Amino acid sequence: MQQDDTPKQSAQTTSGRFVDSALEERFVTGERQARVVHMRLFAAFLAAMLIGYALVNPLYFSREDELRFSLLLVPTLAILAAFAGATFWRGYAGKPMIDFASLLGIAFLIMAENALLFEEMHRAQVQLHASIAINGLIVMAFAAIAFAGQVRWFAAWLTCHAAVYFGVMVATEADLVPFIYATLAYLTSAAVMVLLNWSVGQAHRQSFLLSDALEAERAKTEELLFNVLPPAVAERLKAGQVVADSYPDVSVVFIDICGFSDLSRRISPGHLVDLLNGFFLLADKCAAQTGVEKVKTIGDAYLAISGGNNPSHNSADAAIRFGEAVIAGLPDLRASTGIDLHIRVGIHTGPVVGGVIGETRMAYDYWGETMNIASRIEGAARPDCIAVSESTWMRGRGDRHFELPQVLTLKGVGDMPVYRLAESPSAEIIRLVS
Repeated sequence: MQQDDTPKQSAQTTSGRFVDSALEERFVTGERQARVVHMRLFAAFLAAMLIGYALVNPLYFSREDELRFSLLLVPTLAILAAFAGATFWRGYAGKPMIDFASLLGIAFLIMAENALLFEEMHRAQVQLHASIAINGLIVMAFAAIAFAGQVRWFAAWLTCHAAVYFGVMVATEADLVPFIYATLAYLTSAAVMVLLNWSVGQAHRQSFLLSDALEAERAKTEELLFNVLPPAVAERLKAGQVVADSYPDVSVVFIDICGFSDLSRRISPGHLVDLLNGFFLLADKCAAQTGVEKVKTIGDAYLAISGGNNPSHNSADAAIRFGEAVIAGLPDLRASTGIDLHIRVGIHTGPVVGGVIGETRMAYDYWGETMNIASRIEGAARPDCIAVSESTWMRGRGDRHFELPQVLTLKGVGDMPVYRLAESPSAEIIRLVS
């Protein structure tokens, strides 16, 4: 039994990245795409918060600081708007640099605005020395989430942020004690954000692997479903629809191996299976080439439909061409198996009902009197020849030469004229099969 290779793909390096670079890229792109809505909400939230500060500032700020704050607010809002707009770009998920530059630029501007806030509070003798760290924590938290699963990107962003932060602190804090507490507040916040970034990333990676494995299994199930059922039928079953169809004019083809019972007694079971496999593969190939739909095999018999799930302009002509192609491929099959194999082909055109019944071992099948008549006509064909009903003959005769009809009494059907194809398959059909 073939083992699933998903565990091999899930192996990670010490940095938490997937070893498989393609898997890593797919994970990062998918995660970023999933966070698009959150990033837009972040931009809207931060813009609303800054506008709120701008509305309150005139009550407490000096005219000069209020103007400076407004000058910093305009580019901050512009970056937020550009960032939110970038999330609508189709290529956004594959460009982490957009988040890196936007969030870093916003963080720098907010630090400058917080520096103004600190100066105003200091002038008012309000001792909130860690205000820059606390307000900056908002951007830091969103950066940790934005780069979840991308530790290197977040580490680089946090390094740049810390460098500017401590530069601002040195420029604004005159006393040692407030500086120490503000530094401790920042380092504590940064450590929490690093842990948040790592833990969320690891959780998302495990979730991604489980989702990826589930998607792979779903794809296998769908592939199996499409192998046993026509695509249109499979789609209807997936949608939960009942599959039942009526076809007023299709051509049913029955092909049977002559003397199969006697043949099964003369050759070994393994050789018999090889023979049947070669015959059915030949019929499958011819069905695909002529646009005929394989329905099923019944013992040594092969059942096909022309004009059912595979629409056909002239189902009778396609059915006859299919029978001719199979007969034309017999010489090669005889040569490869060493068995003098012969078949009979019967075709009848008429109405049928098709559908899927049951919930296990599902298959699209056809029912109706047309099926029974085609089976009976096959028994009236000579070895390596095609016998058709009158309805098939009228629609599919074309330039073909048929013998004069013979009225036969078909079991369970009654008297019916049967036409036998007189000429051998054309060289064109032989070349098609070979």
